[in-house]
Amino acid sequence: MSGGIAVVVGASGALGGAIAQRLRGEGLTVVAVARTAGPGICAADIGSDSAVDDIAAAVAELDGPVRMVVQAAGLPAAGPLETIAPDALGHAVALKCGGMLRLVRAVDGRLERGSRIVALGGHYGIEPAPYACAAGVTNAALANLVRQLAISYGPRGITAHLVAPGPAETPRLRGLSERAAEQRGVPVEQVLAERAAESPLGRLVTPGEVAWAVATLLAPEADALHGSTLGLDMGARRGVF
Repeated sequence: MSGGIAVVVGASGALGGAIAQRLRGEGLTVVAVARTAGPGICAADIGSDSAVDDIAAAVAELDGPVRMVVQAAGLPAAGPLETIAPDALGHAVALKCGGMLRLVRAVDGRLERGSRIVALGGHYGIEPAPYACAAGVTNAALANLVRQLAISYGPRGITAHLVAPGPAETPRLRGLSERAAEQRGVPVEQVLAERAAESPLGRLVTPGEVAWAVATLLAPEADALHGSTLGLDMGARRGVF
């Protein structure tokens, strides 16, 4: 599937940026969305309803169908279960799930048969961890929303997918690890090594690998993955399904 438009929310982050770059390499015109304006950036706050009009206006300037939308906005650090503010859970779900709906509604009229709706979640939605409370709750909700999108958009030949990486090798993870290391009184490299040790491969997933998985969904054969979750956790999860 070459040509057409891709809209990537969270394009200023490590994962969103890698996805945008990969999709450009696949021949798509990318509308890169982030909260802060910059060169080649559509400024829109996906946590606000105003994002629907902002993204729609950016897409309206381009010709062709929207082949893929990607919700890759990152979550703010919210603390572990023991200390997280209860309201932070609602804020996180509103950002990721509400943002997903805003993104889809902004381009609904430009989606066509074979278009892909993609949400970037995480493996903590599948297997909770108290140190990642907000991520676990939010990504579980996001998985449910993707299934609902699959039911609603499937009859139009438009597929919905959840891509769920494990801990990724990004500046954000390092920042979170630095705070955890300070609280525990250990070196940050120890915390990062613990995250990597969750995988039998002993390493973290990279932004490039996440971008590859998203781009793979452009293939017509990806219809078979409609409504499913692609786990990119380096084998860290132990469940059979």
